Amino acid sequence: MVSQPGHHHRVARDTAEAGLIRLIAALAVILPSVALVQTLADSRDYSQPAAAIVVWLAVLAAGAWLVPRLRRGGLAARETAAAILIAVGAVAATGAVHQTHGAPGGIDLAILGTAWLLIVIVVSHSARVWVPVALLIFAVQAVLLIRDGGLNPLSLSRLAAAGYIIATVLIAFAALRQTLGVHVGMAARQASLASRSAAEQAAAAAMQQERQSTLAVLEKEALPLLRGVADGTLDPAASSVKERCARHAAALRHSLTGGVPGGGELTAALEPALAAAAARELPVTVQLIGDPGTPPPPVARAALATVDTVLGALPPDQVTLTVLASGDDVEIYLTFGAPLRATPDLTQFGLNLPAAVRWHAALSATATDGGYLEVSWRKDGAA
Repeated sequence: MVSQPGHHHRVARDTAEAGLIRLIAALAVILPSVALVQTLADSRDYSQPAAAIVVWLAVLAAGAWLVPRLRRGGLAARETAAAILIAVGAVAATGAVHQTHGAPGGIDLAILGTAWLLIVIVVSHSARVWVPVALLIFAVQAVLLIRDGGLNPLSLSRLAAAGYIIATVLIAFAALRQTLGVHVGMAARQASLASRSAAEQAAAAAMQQERQSTLAVLEKEALPLLRGVADGTLDPAASSVKERCARHAAALRHSLTGGVPGGGELTAALEPALAAAAARELPVTVQLIGDPGTPPPPVARAALATVDTVLGALPPDQVTLTVLASGDDVEIYLTFGAPLRATPDLTQFGLNLPAAVRWHAALSATATDGGYLEVSWRKDGAA
């Protein structure tokens, strides 16, 4: 599984879109239902009430068909054409059988009941699509109003009310679409920063635990050794004493410095990528925590290719490479503060590794704040 730089953006976008779809679904039920109830209550105002009732039942059914298709990222061309035909047909049909438009200034139910169809077009397409659609519906309503009542102040006020409803819907959801874009960007950035912080905290916690464990061993074994040398009970010239002192000194140096490049076969396997990065003035600080063991050649090649690919996509900037080994798990964290120059494809690495290796490579980054690479595998599965 590879998480590309847009992973957090997709998650935030999907969450925001799910909320928007729920809102549209509610409107697709409420608005035609209100129009249907009002039609039943004012059936005397229609020359054929049954026809108007059938129209609103059809609009309700259209909602059950069209709204779920928004989850695919918007309506397709065929579905958009159907939404336009349903909206225009509903307005024309109810207007044709409506004998009177009610009290002056009243809300036009034909426009209100089909407003959600305009909304699904607004959220699915650009203004080049929904503006002509809105003008078409307004034109149909204008023809019906003027035909029914003539060109007088009452019909003009009704036409103004219809235009107000259409304009309100368009402006509100066009603005909401832009607001959601900003919200998605902010949420994705926060999620990326939180993930990067969690990775750094995990590395720091593992490093601290490793240091505490090493210092506990030194306190238990190295201090008695030094006391023996100091009080003369141990000969500092003896080879066994020298070997023990050297081993404890190396452990203390590793604990205090957090590891050094070349601290194992794994870091040696990664050395070509580190050398290439250094040649491009991309300094990499290496931290080795625990014993990652000797990775089999296929795992070492996959790790080298993955790290080298990400380093190759970075501009000159400070990078930290942390190798964590705990039990049978080996993890590599490559954290960077500069944005990637290109999005590397990590899916090509580790394809031929056995499933028992549990190879995992995830890249999380933003366009402005850098990110991190996480690679992990099981030593026992690679054996």
